[in-house]
Amino acid sequence: MALGLIIILLAMASTTAFISPPDPTPHYFGPISQVPDNEIIQNVSEHSWIFVNGYLEESRILQTHAGFAGQKVVLGTSGSGMATRTIDSVVYNGLEDCGPDKRMVEGISLTISGNYDYRPYIPPMTQSDLKNALCAKNYEVGSVFSESYNIDKDLIKDTKIYQNDSFSVYEISSEIQGTARIGQRVQKNARTSPTYIMNGKYMGYAQIRSELVAGNTSVLTLPCP
Repeated sequence: MALGLIIILLAMASTTAFISPPDPTPHYFGPISQVPDNEIIQNVSEHSWIFVNGYLEESRILQTHAGFAGQKVVLGTSGSGMATRTIDSVVYNGLEDCGPDKRMVEGISLTISGNYDYRPYIPPMTQSDLKNALCAKNYEVGSVFSESYNIDKDLIKDTKIYQNDSFSVYEISSEIQGTARIGQRVQKNARTSPTYIMNGKYMGYAQIRSELVAGNTSVLTLPCP
């Protein structure tokens, strides 16, 4: 009896197993949880145009690293008047795709043109209760987009969103008499600094055309020969 008990205990000890669930997010370099932060590829491109007759506030931060490192661009505009502005920007933050010795390739490209004419803006005395809002998040890419409108008179909008595990696309085409607020943020994960932050507030009459693409593949590196 004692010998049989010893054999059972030995059999139980020899079959002990530890099972952990698989990482839900596969990654080109292995499970995402095992990839160093500086090896997670993240690219952002923006093409936008606005026309505002009233008041505007907008700001952007583009960067490859937090603190005093890497490349950074900060820009902002605020005040009343008539404004037309165009922005084309690209932020690349990740690994070079080609060759066995992968290396960091980082950079920022920005082209901005604008025409600003001052004139006073007086907001309407009464506020409309007609509103419209949208928010989209992609946790795999690390992107968030939001738009909200307080409609004083009318709003014509066409918003298109596409998201998957590799990239996000946000397209805005809006015309409003009222107040529009646009917010966008792209960040690899909670341990890293944001690659792209944008906040905009537009009051009066405004036309907004914008496309933001954020993804885990290079927008600058050509395919390997």
